[in-house]
Amino acid sequence: MSRIEPQPGIMEIELYVGGKATVDGVSDVVKLSSNENPYGCSDTAKEAVAKAGHNLHRYPNTDHASLRAAISEVHNLDADRIICGVGSDEILQFIAQCFAGPGDEVIYTEHGFSMYPILAHAVGATPVKVAERERVVDVDAILAACTDKTKIVFIANPANPTGTMVGSNEMARLASSLPDGAILVHDGAYTEYVEGFDGGAGLVDAQSNVIMTRTFSKIYGLGGLRIGWGYASKDIVDVLNRVRQPFNLSVVQMAVAEAAVRDQAFVKKCREDNARMRAWLAEALAELGVPSDTSCANFILARFSSREEAEACDDYLKTQGLIVRRTTGYDLANCLRITVGDEAGCRRVAHAIGKFKDGAR
Repeated sequence: MSRIEPQPGIMEIELYVGGKATVDGVSDVVKLSSNENPYGCSDTAKEAVAKAGHNLHRYPNTDHASLRAAISEVHNLDADRIICGVGSDEILQFIAQCFAGPGDEVIYTEHGFSMYPILAHAVGATPVKVAERERVVDVDAILAACTDKTKIVFIANPANPTGTMVGSNEMARLASSLPDGAILVHDGAYTEYVEGFDGGAGLVDAQSNVIMTRTFSKIYGLGGLRIGWGYASKDIVDVLNRVRQPFNLSVVQMAVAEAAVRDQAFVKKCREDNARMRAWLAEALAELGVPSDTSCANFILARFSSREEAEACDDYLKTQGLIVRRTTGYDLANCLRITVGDEAGCRRVAHAIGKFKDGAR
């Protein structure tokens, strides 16, 4: 029997590992490992779930028109330039599928989202990792790494897992300086946590080689439904839609996302509560000798003196029913990424880290 061979690059993919949700032998668990909204989703989104349940026997529409119109209205964007997907991950997959392949290069940064090299390998392209500067994206380093083979540059802004941001002027300089034919992907999964930030929409309008992606999984609290969207030029969106499955979003997904995006009062409340507890948690840990960079997202990257200390702290937190995220796979072995929970969760994790620093094991 002949050997069945996968396409080039597939076996180079390291499987994505999600944040843990349970601890063996511990029942009272606080999960702070997946950057989920501790307040869940809005009441209007919950009501939409129930209403949509009456139409589960119907196929969804294929053009997402109502959801795109809602996104357009709320964010003042052109609905014809919006594409919806199964989380922003699917939009990122469309981009890689459409614009990169064997012989091409896809740039991402050393602490960038772990899906970026996976997407490059999946289409047979070569992922190119570029150094950051003190856990912040370095535009000059990216431009120096560009070649005539560069087709896509992935940047999360705010970044995961660092929480740091690149300023609008630097992002514009990056977009305008890329080689001809290269696309800048502005991954804005954490956009809503930054007051007054458009997530790169203005950059998309100004430069034809930029794609912005967004998600309903974070501040909207809909990670369990997997809904995302992208915004780009009509030409780019037309290309992406050609590889999108016609029924990629369900009736429930679209109805709930539309209700969620229209409830901006909920988003504002979550942003304000996150900012308050993020500042409190960062200060509390700093006082314990655990610093972090200024975060613009719903997590902080807590830095320990060594990999050994970070892992020992993580092990201790598990015994206390606290699940955070190790970041060894992001070349940040001495760090733990801690989601900003509600006040009780933040106080509990700060207290536990304090006990650890005092010698508890």
